Amino acid sequence: MLAMAIAALWAQGAGADSFRCGTRLVSDGDSLDKVAALCGPPTDIQRREVLQRRIHWYRGRPYYSSLWPEPVPIEHWIYNLGPNKLMRRLTFEDGLLVNIETLTHGYHPPGDD
Repeated sequence: MLAMAIAALWAQGAGADSFRCGTRLVSDGDSLDKVAALCGPPTDIQRREVLQRRIHWYRGRPYYSSLWPEPVPIEHWIYNLGPNKLMRRLTFEDGLLVNIETLTHGYHPPGDD
């Protein structure tokens, strides 16, 4: 009984975001290039920049690299997998995958009758 409880708690902690592209799997920390190579081009890309102060950790304390925020590129890639599957939105910060969201059902592209 105790072993089952420990296994259940351990399985809950292993919840990293991932997205299956056919037989390939992408997950948090993957680069833009790797995701594009494994999944192909997304249906839509939205780009923007946010200002962030870079944080470096030293001996358990945060230190900022500068007093002024630096622009960090953010990209949202939408994958439309068709009307029978759910769409995915992948968020990249500074070129690395940081979040994968499941959206509503996909749709037929315009002109695809």
